[in-house]
Amino acid sequence: MANSNKKQPSTTLRFIDLFAGIGGIRLGFQKAAEELQVGAECVYTSEIDAQACKTYSSNFPCDNHNPLNSITEIDEKKLPDFDVLLAGFPCQAFSIAGKRGGFEDTRGTLFFDVARIIKEKKPKAFLLENVKGLVNHKGGKTLSTILNVLENELGYKSTQFKVLNARNYGLAQNRERIYIVGFKEGGGGFKYPSSTDSSKCIGDIIESETVSVKYYLSETYVASMRKHKERHQSKGNGFGYEIKKYTDVANAVVVGGMGKERNLLIDKRLTDFNPITHIKGKVNREGIRRMTPTEWERLQGFPDTWTACVADASRYKQLGNSVAVPVIQSLCLNIIPEILNPIPFAKKKEPQISLFANEI
Repeated sequence: MANSNKKQPSTTLRFIDLFAGIGGIRLGFQKAAEELQVGAECVYTSEIDAQACKTYSSNFPCDNHNPLNSITEIDEKKLPDFDVLLAGFPCQAFSIAGKRGGFEDTRGTLFFDVARIIKEKKPKAFLLENVKGLVNHKGGKTLSTILNVLENELGYKSTQFKVLNARNYGLAQNRERIYIVGFKEGGGGFKYPSSTDSSKCIGDIIESETVSVKYYLSETYVASMRKHKERHQSKGNGFGYEIKKYTDVANAVVVGGMGKERNLLIDKRLTDFNPITHIKGKVNREGIRRMTPTEWERLQGFPDTWTACVADASRYKQLGNSVAVPVIQSLCLNIIPEILNPIPFAKKKEPQISLFANEI
């Protein structure tokens, strides 16, 4: 039976979750709302990856809408009303040579689909997440176009952006991303969150029990990695695998082989070296292994087993594509109060960006 003494939220914010992935932005938003004792209801989700949708639905089983759909096919006029738009949209180039870089110039990109939804539904606020490279993409023209559309064509004059690093928000991962925030009304009371904790290291997220032999590299694979790194070093390149210490902060977890190979560990707890997967050669005896999907979940701030309903290959891909949940939560702890009690916005003259890992 539910606890009848639990205080029910007097306000509920309705939101939509675009480019939803496995629900990292949604999770951060809902955590912040719960902390502020505000209701949060997801009324629409859009994600095109079927495996990601499987993970999403397993963690949000009460939704009455199917997350598997393409944003390009959304009829914005048929969307339910909502207060907040959340989107981790991809970075794409716009054909803006010789043009003003306005709404029409973004056609053919996925940002255009975000913009047309904002234009039609006029939410109270939005939170957009993207890679740090958006700042300098096409010499800064892509970001300039995005800001021009949001501020001048859609009317969100309070639009701000900043690069934040996950390591400053309680995670053992160097992960810099740009976060764009805007309010239909107000915005003057919003500030990007200060660092909450930069003390975490890899040792804090390691699984306590001996991990499966399948995460340990074969001798053949280790030898191949070393030769590959030596070839690049001889050419003056820094490309190659990296073995991290437990006292280190992890490199950003990303999709692809290097996402794993730049975060290798020495873990000598393994005693049974009989392989359970098809590998070339024997399992290495140096203790070199990849981080596990559970450890990646912890690096991103998800609960353990969030992605456990899919195979490991999908788990790594989904987590590499996702967001740092505590960063989103910290942002939304400042976004939600501004939605509920907007303060007039005065355009700031100072730059709203930090390009350095140790700054926020």
